[in-house]
Amino acid sequence: MGEQPIFSTRAHVFQIDPNTKKNWVPTSKHAVTVSYFFDSTRNVYRIISLDGSKQAIINSTITPNMTFTKTSQKFGQWADSRANTVYGLGFSSESHLVKFADKFAEFKEAARLAKEKSQEKMELTSTPSQESAPGDLQSPLTSESINGTDNDRVTPDTPQHPEPRAEPSQNALPFSHSSSSINKHWEAELAALKGNNAKLTAALLESTANVKQWKQQLAAYQEEAERLHKRVTELECVSGQTTGIKSQKTELNRTIEELELALKAKEEELERLKAEVESANEFRFQRDSLTQKLQETELRNQTLEAQLSDLEQRLESNQLEQEAFRKSLRSLLELLDSKLFELNELRDALAKLLEGS
Repeated sequence: MGEQPIFSTRAHVFQIDPNTKKNWVPTSKHAVTVSYFFDSTRNVYRIISLDGSKQAIINSTITPNMTFTKTSQKFGQWADSRANTVYGLGFSSESHLVKFADKFAEFKEAARLAKEKSQEKMELTSTPSQESAPGDLQSPLTSESINGTDNDRVTPDTPQHPEPRAEPSQNALPFSHSSSSINKHWEAELAALKGNNAKLTAALLESTANVKQWKQQLAAYQEEAERLHKRVTELECVSGQTTGIKSQKTELNRTIEELELALKAKEEELERLKAEVESANEFRFQRDSLTQKLQETELRNQTLEAQLSDLEQRLESNQLEQEAFRKSLRSLLELLDSKLFELNELRDALAKLLEGS
């Protein structure tokens, strides 16, 4: 086998809901093994995970455009445009998440270097020489290079499960006015992300339309290149190495080179559009995370308000009890004063009796 595991860990696997694009759907009932694989024959890195039935729940090829994002201390995610989904992993500790993220960055850089080397080799092999036959030239852009191979696509079953809740924040505020300031901050952040998301969505729709048009142009360029190759072959078979044929051949080779440059420019534009699509997905996930945090903050705010109301009621009850206690003390003092006055009068009377006797 040309593909061997180079790093493994255990995590809970999730995928984004394909219908709402907001909620996480668990694809494993418990923690499963998630491994990085290296395919030496194709020189690519992949992330693969199997469930109990040995069915692939993750089959993601790492590309230079991918980004692994840590959304909490134990959760991370990345978008796979080839599989048309977003994967999420929940780890048992932050150290496992950090190790996985470091490996992702390392293999992403290795994939970038491998892609650059393959592009250099392709450019060297695809440059037509004066001695080579024009019919041997192949277009560097194929449907597999744009859409990926069947082995790189994964269409897992996504059973409906409740969305996993993010870990609550440890910095709970003790007063309601602090919670309201945090709410305003998150609402401002959410509004800004919604604006950016609308702009990116419009750009994505426009880019999708342009991609379809460019694919048609690429197909037309390929057909034109094949027709020119056939024309050159026919001219070489019918005529000898005359000056006119050589000039036509040179002109046709120059036209082929121009078409190849145009194909390369369109391929670079497609890569840029893919990067914009991934960026739009990341903004959408950040918006969803902020929305969830805002909801959790509102719940904490309601809890704090209920606690504050309970404390106010207790304080009012204590004040009433203290007032009743003061009234009882005043009554007791008045009664004590009257008794003392009576005792003084009795003492004076007894003193007078003693003096008289």
